[in-house]
Amino acid sequence: MKILAATAAAALLVGSVALAQADTARPLASLPKDGAAVTNYYKQNVYDPSDTKIGEVKDLVVEKDGKVTAAIVSVGGFLGAGEKDVAVPFESLRLTQKNQKWYLVMNTDKDSLKSAPGFKYDRTQERWVPDTK
Repeated sequence: MKILAATAAAALLVGSVALAQADTARPLASLPKDGAAVTNYYKQNVYDPSDTKIGEVKDLVVEKDGKVTAAIVSVGGFLGAGEKDVAVPFESLRLTQKNQKWYLVMNTDKDSLKSAPGFKYDRTQERWVPDTK
């Protein structure tokens, strides 16, 4: 009887925790006015302040708390050959609108990105790691 009571109490506790967690995951009634969609960043070209293309956002790095901390920018190469993936602080990308189209501007140049340390995506670890080649 004690085992049955303990099992029932444990089930009730687990059920309460699950219900409390489900309660916090409600759909939103509105969105932040200054929020931007990931599609404005992902796979978008990046330009320097003089409107010269310097790369393309290949991926975004999201911390466990949900904060986007870095962007992986592909730079150099031609048709995918010889390109290098570098990490830049997400805050360094400025979302700008020009001719009714969104585009990304970064206060750097292509040579600075080319000389930055490279990264590669490790499928076994499912994360970006330094490219040591």
